[in-house]
Amino acid sequence: MFGSTIRHNSYIQIVTEFSFLVKIIFLLQSQVNFIILPTNYQGVLNNLSPTTSSPQQLAETARRLRISIIEMLSQAGSGHSGGSLSCIDILTCLFFSYLDHDATNPHHEERDRFILSKGHGAPALYAVLAECGYFPNEWLSRLRRMGAELQGHPDMRRVPGVEISTGSLGQGLSLGVGMALADRLDSKQRKVVVLMGDGEQQEGMVWEAAMAAAHHGLDNLIGIVDLNGLQIDGQVCQVMNIAPLADKWAGFGWQVKEVDGHNLEELLSALAWCDEQKGKPQILIARTVKGKGVSFMENKKEYHGVAPSPQERIEALSGLGCDCGVKSK
Repeated sequence: MFGSTIRHNSYIQIVTEFSFLVKIIFLLQSQVNFIILPTNYQGVLNNLSPTTSSPQQLAETARRLRISIIEMLSQAGSGHSGGSLSCIDILTCLFFSYLDHDATNPHHEERDRFILSKGHGAPALYAVLAECGYFPNEWLSRLRRMGAELQGHPDMRRVPGVEISTGSLGQGLSLGVGMALADRLDSKQRKVVVLMGDGEQQEGMVWEAAMAAAHHGLDNLIGIVDLNGLQIDGQVCQVMNIAPLADKWAGFGWQVKEVDGHNLEELLSALAWCDEQKGKPQILIARTVKGKGVSFMENKKEYHGVAPSPQERIEALSGLGCDCGVKSK
């Protein structure tokens, strides 16, 4: 899975520094050295180069991706709407303007790595990967069905473009630290980006990984927090307050930048800022809105893990400028 025996051993050596649970998960997943690839997908990104889309083009892409999220969740009848919509602008900037990746060669050694630590946001990642050409759009219509490729949380064994299987909150950053350390041992210049939820900041494993990343000076590691303020049980500040979040990350030795997670120009500028930082890992705290883009879902915890009903689908698609009578691509 990681391209060579040397890389594989590097990952195993590094992950032993972290919790026993992460070590077991990583060892199990590292035994899987294959991925089921579709035979008819057409990649659109080549030569490990991100596109150079303007903020206006990225905004239109994000609008289409929101339509895809609503469509797939409506057809599935279950899934996580709010958190997928809150992070889609971040994913759009990453995959269409920042990360080096190639949909025609998902395992290319020089690709950047992206980890969706908040694995329940999988519909957003699936929409992006389909748009990039990692697999056919038809896969989206089978979300969460028995035996389908796209399940409620990303599966690295079945979905091209998924670097690691995630879903149990708090583990993604530890895995990202392992990848970034392994890249250093192998003298690779790749970036590792980990997207976390704000409720996920309540997990102790996040801070264990944060200490390790700062200790090792992993300036090839970028963390992003989707700070939408809501989790399944209610407001994050009421369930377990994580403020002052920026100060906490700075105290753990990270370079910190707070951004508007829906302002594409600001996101692109923040990612460029990350490239300039040396000697420390970087964290972007992205202020977002749960359910962003669908008015009746915005800032509503009820849509954390609820799919739109047929009537809500029509209302949501109309608000996104889509003809409700025509199924979106």
